[in-house]
Formats: sequence, structure tokens, C-alpha cells
Amino acid sequence: MATEAAGIDRPLLVDDFLQERRYQLQLAESAARDHTLVCLPTGLGKTTVSLLVTAERLREVGGRALFLAPTKPLVQQHADFYREALQIPDDEIVVFTGDVKPDDRAALWDDARIVIATPQVVENDLVGNRISLRDVTHLTFDECHRATGDYAYVYIAERYHADAADPLVTGMSASPGGDTEEIETVCENLGLSNVEVMTEEDADVDEYTHDTDVQWEQVTLPDEVLEIRDALNEVITDRLEKLKSLGVTNTTNPDLSQKDLNKMRGKLKKMMDNDQSDGYKGMSTHAEVMKLRRATELVETQSVESVRRYFERQREAARSSGASKASQRMVADPKVREAMRKAESFDGLHPKFSKARILLAETLGINEGERAILFTESRDTAEALVEFLSASFDVRKFVGQGDKEGSDGMSQTEQQETLDEFKAGEFEVLVSTSVAEEGLDVPEVDLVCFYEPVPTAIRSIQRKGRTGRQAEGKVVVLMAEDTRDEAFFWISRRREKEMASQLAELKEATDDIEETVGDDGQAGLDAFSGGSGTEGDANVDAGPAENADSDDDGDDAAGGDDAGLTNFAEEARAGEESADEETEADDGVVATAGVDEGVEVVVDQRELDSSIAKDLSTRDGLVTRLETLAVGDYVLSDRVAVERKSAADFVDSMLDADRSMFEQVGELSRAYARPVMVVEGTNLYGQRDIDPNAIRGALASLAVDFDVSVLRTEGEDDTTELLATIAKREQETRDREVSVHGEKTTKTRAEQQEYVVSAIADIGPVTARTLLEHFGTVEAVMTAPEDDLLEVEGVGPVTAERIREVVGNEYE
Repeated sequence: MATEAAGIDRPLLVDDFLQERRYQLQLAESAARDHTLVCLPTGLGKTTVSLLVTAERLREVGGRALFLAPTKPLVQQHADFYREALQIPDDEIVVFTGDVKPDDRAALWDDARIVIATPQVVENDLVGNRISLRDVTHLTFDECHRATGDYAYVYIAERYHADAADPLVTGMSASPGGDTEEIETVCENLGLSNVEVMTEEDADVDEYTHDTDVQWEQVTLPDEVLEIRDALNEVITDRLEKLKSLGVTNTTNPDLSQKDLNKMRGKLKKMMDNDQSDGYKGMSTHAEVMKLRRATELVETQSVESVRRYFERQREAARSSGASKASQRMVADPKVREAMRKAESFDGLHPKFSKARILLAETLGINEGERAILFTESRDTAEALVEFLSASFDVRKFVGQGDKEGSDGMSQTEQQETLDEFKAGEFEVLVSTSVAEEGLDVPEVDLVCFYEPVPTAIRSIQRKGRTGRQAEGKVVVLMAEDTRDEAFFWISRRREKEMASQLAELKEATDDIEETVGDDGQAGLDAFSGGSGTEGDANVDAGPAENADSDDDGDDAAGGDDAGLTNFAEEARAGEESADEETEADDGVVATAGVDEGVEVVVDQRELDSSIAKDLSTRDGLVTRLETLAVGDYVLSDRVAVERKSAADFVDSMLDADRSMFEQVGELSRAYARPVMVVEGTNLYGQRDIDPNAIRGALASLAVDFDVSVLRTEGEDDTTELLATIAKREQETRDREVSVHGEKTTKTRAEQQEYVVSAIADIGPVTARTLLEHFGTVEAVMTAPEDDLLEVEGVGPVTAERIREVVGNEYE
């Protein structure tokens, strides 16, 4: 046991609330002097280090502190800790999440001394010019290993170093990266020049750590479960045969690695870029393989119930409007239908369920333990486990707030209440998805059970950090024999050993890293302070984003050359995290909090998914403002508004049954004198199997029928430059003001008539106009015989038959 330590007595701290630990004071002292990466094993008080630095900065320099954490539960927990530990009124320590309205955040910011927030809302508020970082004197990035690619931490750090009068950054992580290069990338992205590492080998730290016993338990899948998997694998093999015939793969093995699938996708994309129609067919087949692989992963490693729910969602998706061909083909395949039937008729349990119950009985019953946590990748599995285990134990679930696939989530209040009750011993088993992994101060538990192995060292370390704090703890990993579970387990073991070794090496190599990030970091800080107002300035970028959608290119879970291993547990995590780390979209039209002088661009909040708004917000002499625009994506003056579509979106909107593009453009042209459509991407005529002349016809209609200027750009960077150029030309050269036309205009009678006719059998606005010109009234179009309809230019037998069928048949 650790020896009893004296309390810390310092300005702004509640007397004796914090126990004095030498390593925390040492880390805080270093972090108070320079932009610092603090690496400290999970559960040993990284937050205390940041709090000590914050208290010192507020006392010495004043201003306000900003603390960023990746999820709402973490934000709330840190806020509670700060309010308990600091002699600062509670209302001056405020929480910023998507639950707080944007205009309320702007007001709260002005009165706060400490803001604790998710990065997405701060990013949005910076882009919308609602807050200023100028007087922030300490910025903390919790779980800072996320600061790669386009994660919000990277943009916020860039803005902070550029805008703050007296900046100081602290990055905190128990597992900052897989190698020195990754750690240097995080440091460069956050502008950190000092690295402080404490490991469990350090005497001051060792006093507060204990061994964690890790063991693994194999289970054997029953024949019925293997039959479901084998039926799905037959379909995967068939689809890989088709991809092999296209020359993008040499294997039809359903257990091929994610790395191989990513290579396949890259080859198909090149085919699409070269206008090869086989590339589009192959990409659809590739998407089907990914969906099937997800189903096999669920049946092998999760539960038959989870694959049943997955199939049901796929069926619903296939029946929905705009369903992908991949989804439709998959659910229609006889072998897949056979697997569905087998899953629906299976009335047994996945063997992991009974094994988990045995482990809990041993821990909580025989060994008289008090609490246990069971982690799983799947929310479906978590809910099924809670239902199953409730017959024997007092069990609660702990999951994220939203779920794109329709599963019920938990509100922030429900999450906090659940954790409080768990800490108070009101129930004994917490079944949690990944939302409880990173940094949450889950109380001391007697058992952490992994329902499946985790192929990422960072997450495995985070999970095991939940036990072994005050006494020896135990971690058990469940794995299904002869499945990808085994592959993931060995990957996890190897990577954890590498991480421990790398942390030790990092401790020894801190001088070299500091020298590297010190030299490179100074150039980066110079770039931060200079902004990116000139063409060619590059944003800080560290490669691909951490979380990739399962149908997009992602990092190989096996990494390196681990052939035959897959990435599906990672993909499940990506879906779960995307729900737990909310995108934090703002609701309603929001007034800016004090727009600076300069050229102004009003951005629709739904455009925050692209990098354009962030890039514009970093330009010298240019101010962005976020609103929920009724029409258009960007407003550049009182007469110019822009609708932006990627090449793929443009073609998709041509085929949309609602003809939404023409509707949007019609509204835009009625609201603004100079409407602009930006079509982004270099492969407009290579999208899907569409005749290029059809695309040219749509472009012509926009220009001639709607009087819209259609401009082409190569990508988001090119679009950013174009928008900035138009805005400056309008506001500086033409001396025009920015005016948002907030209301959609009423359609004229002719437009309403065209709209009614265009809705019949999805014939569209051009044919609707031709029909009305021929017959004179909507009523005449509706009552015209099929032969008369065929006399109209552009109306063929299929269209005429559909019109009569829709108009003439009884409503059912």
C-alpha cells in the first residue's frame, strides 16, 4: 500500500483536498514552465497534474483555462473534480458540450475562469467566431494521443498558438503512441516542446501501483454458430472471385487481412479515377464484402443475437429509399438468407455468455469480491449481456449517448448517475462499451473482463488501468477458438509489450525528442502565429484520421505484415466512438459573438464536416460566422450565396427521386441575385454508370433554366481559395455587405405547378415543364390518356405508363 501523504496547501486549492505525491508535483513544475507532454500510467492522476498547472497559471498570469476531453462523461467528471479541488466558485467552472446551446456558450465563456469542454464544440465556436482564445493562459488536451489527422485537437492547437497572448499547453496521455515518430507527431500537432515521462518503474510511481494478473479463457463455438459463419464465408468467397476477375486481388480466402482489403479498395479507386466502369461495380462488391465480414465477426466473437440485429438493420437499409446496391444484393443472396434463418432459429447462447457468468460468480461469490466490469465492443452485445446476467447479478449497462443504428443510448445524466451508483456499491456488475475506457475514474474493481480481445495497445492499457490501483486486480480476456479473436489477442499482447518498451525508451529518449520537436516545433509555432492567410500555407496534418468508417480505408488492425488478420473489432470501435464522441452539431440560427472587422463568410453549420470552414477561419483578414442557413452552404455577400457539392453528390442528387438539387438551386436563385453552384472534384463524368451527356444536361439546366453560375474546383483546398477570392472581391472591391436571406421564398404558381407534375413517377422538372406547356394545366396532364402523353417530347412508353399508373390506380 502507498504511504499516507501530506495534503497540498497552495493558492486556489482547497486545503488538504489533494494528497501530495512527489511525481505529480515534479510533473506539474515542468509543465508550468513549457508546452509539455505528460505521460503517466492510467489511474495515477494526470488530471491532478493539469489542475496544479492551471491553479498556478490563474494565480500568476490570470486569464482563463481551457480543458479539453474527448467525451461528455469525461468532461463532466473533470468538471466535478475541478469544482471540488479548487477555491473557485462553481459557476466560474463551466462545461461546454453539445447540450449547451451555442449562444449560451458565448455568454458563459465571457464569465468563466475555467472551461471544460469536448473539442468539437470548441472547434465549432472558433469557426463561428463565438469565442476567442486570446486570454486563455492554460490549455489542456486530455487523451492527447488523439491529436492526429483532422481530429479537432489539431485545429484548436493551431488556433491557440496563433491567437493566445500568453499560451501554455499541456498534453496528457497514458499511452501517447506506438513509436517515437507518432509521439513526435502528437507533439508537433499540439506545439509541445517538452516531454515528461513517468513509468511504473519509477520509485515515486511504483509506490502507487500494483500488479495486474492477466489471463485468457478460450471458448469453443457450437456447430450451429459455425454453420452461420460458414454460410457467410461462402458468399464472401463468391464476391472475392468477382473482385479477382477484375485484377484487384489474388485471393478468395474469406479471412484475408484488412490490409489486403485496403489495397483492393485503392486499386478500385484508381479504376474509378480512370473512368473504368468496372471500378464502380467492384467498389460496390467490395462494400458488400465489408458488410459480410462484419456479420461474420459478430457471429464469431459477439453473439448470435448481435448478428440477428445486424441482419435486421441491413434489411431495413435495403428497403429504404436510396439503398445501396451492396445492401440490396447482400440481403437477397440465398446463402445470406440461409444464414439469417439459422441465426433466427438458434435458441442457444454464445459460449462467452456462460463463461462470463462463471467468472463473475467466482469473483463476486466465491472470492467475495464487490465489483466487476465487463467490456464489449458491441452495444447489441452489451444489452444482451445485461439481460442475461441480470438473472444472477445486479447489473447495469454503460453505453454512449447516440447510436447511428438505432440502439437506445444513455444521456449524460444517466451515465453520471450510473457511475455514481457503481462507486457507491449500489450494484456489482457494470457492462460497458468503449465509452468507459479512456480516462474515466471508474472505481476500484476486482475483475475486468474483456468480452473480446482488443487489437490496440492504447485501449487495452486503458481498460486494464481500471483495476490494480489499490490492491492486486485481475483481467480476463475471452476468446473464441480458431477465430479472429485469437489473432486480435496476440496482436494486443505484442503491442502492449511494445508500448511498455516504448514508454521506457521514450523516457530515455526525451532529450532527443525534445530536440526534434523543439526545432520542428519552433517552425510549427511560427506557422501558427503567422496564420494561413497566403496561398500554399499548409495546415498541420498527421496523416489519416484515427477513426475510419468500416467501409472506408483504415489502418490494418494487424499492422505491418501480419497477414491473415482483420480489423473488425477496430471497426466496431469506430462506430461506437462516433456515437460516444458526438459531432456536436449546433441547433438553430446563431448570432456571432462579436465579429471582428474583415471580410466575412457565413458558413452553414452542416458544412463543418469538411475542412473548408476551418481553413477559412485561419485566414488573416477573413472572419467566419456559423449559422443554420435556409438556403445555400456559404454566403459571401448580399447577392452571392454558394451551394457546394462534391462530384459524387452532384451525380447522386441528379438521381435522387426528390430532385433535391434542383429544388435547392431554385430556392437559392430566388433568394440571391448571384447564386453559385460549386462542383468539387476532378472526376465528374466518371461517377457511377451515368451517361456524361446526362451530367452535361444537368449543368446546362442549372445555367440556363435557373440562371446559376456553375464553377468547378479540384478539391476542398481549391474550393477554399475560390470562396475566399469571391468574398474579398465582393466585400473589398465591390464594397458589398454580407446579408443572410433567412427565409425561403414562396414558389410562384408556375413553380408550384411544375413541382406537382414533377413529383409524378419521378419525372423531374424539365419533363414537367414540357408536359405543362403541351397540355396547359396540371389537371389536363393528370387526365391525359397514355397515347396523348406519348406525343410529348421526352415522354416515352415507360414514363407514360408510370404516369397513368400513379394517377389512375386506387390508393392502397
